[in-house]
Amino acid sequence: MERLHPGVYIQEISSGVRPIEGVSTSTTAFLGKTQKGSIDRPDFVTNFSEFQAACGDFLSDSLVAHAALHYFNNGGKRLYVARVLPTGQPATTASVGLADRQTVPAKSITVTALNPGSWPNAFSIGISDSTVDPGNQFRLTVNRGTDVIETFDNLSVNKDVVNFIENAINGRSRYVKVATNLSTTGPAATSISAGSAAATLTDKKTLVIEINNDGPRTITLSGALNSGTNIALQIKNAVRALPPLRLPTGNTAYSGFDATFDTTTQMYTLTSGDASRGSSVRVTNAPATINAAGLLKLGLANGGIEITGAAVLRPAIGTAPLSGAAGVAGGNVVDSTIGTDGGAVSESDLITGLARLDPVTDVNIVAIPGRGTQPVVDAGTAYCTQRQDCFFVGETPKPDDVTVLPSAFINSLTVKSSYGAVYFPWIKTVDPTGQSAAPILVPPSGFVAGIYARTDGRRGVWKAPAGTEANLAGTVGLATQVSDAQQDTLNPIGANIIRFFASSGVVIWGARTLSTASDAEYRYVPVRRLAMFLERSIYNGIQYAVFEPNDEDLWSSLRLNVGAFMMNMFRAGAFQGTTPSQAFFVKCDSETNPQSEIDAGVVNVLIGFAPVRPAEFVVLKISQKAGDAAA
Repeated sequence: MERLHPGVYIQEISSGVRPIEGVSTSTTAFLGKTQKGSIDRPDFVTNFSEFQAACGDFLSDSLVAHAALHYFNNGGKRLYVARVLPTGQPATTASVGLADRQTVPAKSITVTALNPGSWPNAFSIGISDSTVDPGNQFRLTVNRGTDVIETFDNLSVNKDVVNFIENAINGRSRYVKVATNLSTTGPAATSISAGSAAATLTDKKTLVIEINNDGPRTITLSGALNSGTNIALQIKNAVRALPPLRLPTGNTAYSGFDATFDTTTQMYTLTSGDASRGSSVRVTNAPATINAAGLLKLGLANGGIEITGAAVLRPAIGTAPLSGAAGVAGGNVVDSTIGTDGGAVSESDLITGLARLDPVTDVNIVAIPGRGTQPVVDAGTAYCTQRQDCFFVGETPKPDDVTVLPSAFINSLTVKSSYGAVYFPWIKTVDPTGQSAAPILVPPSGFVAGIYARTDGRRGVWKAPAGTEANLAGTVGLATQVSDAQQDTLNPIGANIIRFFASSGVVIWGARTLSTASDAEYRYVPVRRLAMFLERSIYNGIQYAVFEPNDEDLWSSLRLNVGAFMMNMFRAGAFQGTTPSQAFFVKCDSETNPQSEIDAGVVNVLIGFAPVRPAEFVVLKISQKAGDAAA
């Protein structure tokens, strides 16, 4: 701060406190085939009603909607849905081309569903005159059956106005987008008449006009003719430059005489009548003073109706099925395309689709519901391992034989990472569509992801999402019951079993990652997810340190802020130990940052924590108490 004059100066000094905020731990992403949804980005929803609005309803060949339903029913709050389209038999997008109002109709507007699928086949597009300016503008409605679900009024096909149809609808409608084809142009107008004046257009710029029975005269307009105001101005200028064929009736001395007009001398030469009255005369009240635009009522300002040249390119009035056939419902359909859902989504489609989550930085849990195959689970686990900020909830294949156990499936996986876990078996639930009276089988990943979110919110990410507290809502049974003896062989290889107990209902009875055998340090799901939480929270919270001077002031600031965050976690019960020194440490000083590191532009912060591991095995040691010896 410069100090150039005597006085009091104020300077704010930072305390160095920069609180670190914990990141979300349970924002989930599902990949798979949905009835509808964005194809350029994942859709974000916070309840199942939003899911249905954005992604559609239940499909016969996909279980993503079922997983979303059970995710929210079991405590999930935030869900991204990445729609994956089939490439083998691609889905198609419904559209309809609308005819305009020219004598020979042409397609001026194409209305297209916002994304592919059969969902809009029951939709229709209604066209009617607008409320404000029915001569030039129109109203477009999006209808579902007999219900109008969207209305866009006072639309124009003039690209130069703010209510141009593409600007008014695209990006605002939840169902459709529009494209205009305005390569053809209609006439500027056909005829205008009012009062004692009449005009007829012979082409765009040549006008035959007669005022006060003065005889038909031809004038040529020039300049912009794109509005009533401009046309009125051009006619006014042309009429003022046009002499009358007869002297004005109001001139009693020369009334009724034919005359010619010299534009240079501004004099009339009489061509009929009494020559003794003179062969020439100057007339001051010529018809050029007449307000031709007012007499013709040109434009709204003159009390007329203004119809622009683009008005004829408006779509014809009628109701057009969004994927209907030409010649129906008003005859304003030129062509149409029916929307289809396409074929089945393949494993390669799903594996490729994982990349669509790359731009989503706040996702913590990833699942591909209903596709628990070895390539898909391996790809999902590998993706989360590469990102290191999310966890993959896998599942076994849908059982054809309810007695099959997942040991062979777990052993077949090639990616045994702590960033993934597998759950078994599939779950019986009531059919939400009502098509099946008997319970149906649905994948466990939706339930499990919901339990993750519920446990995080109630207890914290360090609490294992398992045990009697992890009771699954919406179940009526399991595809298979697993006994203690059977789980003895499954738990050590990292298979998390969902079991039924009479006292607790259907619960998650396992909390192991796929690295159970290969990486004991991150054997448990809560330990891996706690580490992810700490890493992302601290990463986000210390961005301020980049480009700061690498000296003791920065080191102490990092120790202060990271230490305060870790202390809060210790007090919340995230770490093992009775004192902070037993639970964690934060080291950032000259020892972790020698001169060689400083010269390389590196500052090192060493953080350690003692995670709370779940009490997976509760051992009761019971013995008889021996009686006292006789006295």
